[in-house]
Amino acid sequence: MRYYVIADPHGFYTYLVEALKEKGFFEDKEPHTLIVCGDLLDRGKEAIKMQDFICDLIAKDQVILIKGNHEDLFQNFLSGIWNYAKQGYMNSHHYSNGTVDSCLQLTNMNMFDAEIFVDSFADKIKNTEFYKIILPKMVDYYETNNYIFTHGWIPCVASGYGGTADSFKYDNNWRNLGKEDWQFARWYNGMLAYSQGVKEPNKTIVCGHWHCSYGHAKLERKGSEFGTDADFSPFISKGIIALDACTVISKKVNCIVIEESKQNPKEFRKNS
Repeated sequence: MRYYVIADPHGFYTYLVEALKEKGFFEDKEPHTLIVCGDLLDRGKEAIKMQDFICDLIAKDQVILIKGNHEDLFQNFLSGIWNYAKQGYMNSHHYSNGTVDSCLQLTNMNMFDAEIFVDSFADKIKNTEFYKIILPKMVDYYETNNYIFTHGWIPCVASGYGGTADSFKYDNNWRNLGKEDWQFARWYNGMLAYSQGVKEPNKTIVCGHWHCSYGHAKLERKGSEFGTDADFSPFISKGIIALDACTVISKKVNCIVIEESKQNPKEFRKNS
């Protein structure tokens, strides 16, 4: 099986298609699958195109979807939508994170109507293909003989909450940990965890979530994280491939191609 692997396209459908075309995804006549390591939406303005594209791949059984922290944010926003409406969507972290805008795009509603007709807004969100078809297909990780594909990193013993965690220790029971552990792990800086020794023996972890320029700047000491000399290409070292191109800045989506045998689907964990 040939895997085309991306992470964090964040609603930038055009950049995603450009990356796949460059790697030959659409012309490939051999068995091949797209793996998305989380965060399909919440930055760009092409949420509907992204939704339609992924649904088409689902119908063809040609995509594996890893759940990202922005998919968690989507579900959190929907579950608490009345409270967020009362405080004003623009005053919520779901506005700054892009979730509100994605929901407006998917439902074709404007901000004023969405705050006034909250039940209608919620119903329309629940009727989107993103909610009904895409989210239920998402898993915490996907594993093959030589690779583990996830979003932030594999669950581990961490000091700090989510994205603020800065100290990590390997937990060899990570595959059996629960929903909350996976939610935390989706916020982890995988490159930092990797640098502190959280690795899976004899396998390479492919992740997203944290901008690749962090690894190049902080671990390789090459360039800056966000300056003109920032390198957003994949960060690759023994045991890790990080893919988040920080598309909103770099204007590109990273894509790698991996040849690998397909694992028994029963061996990768599904979200509860």
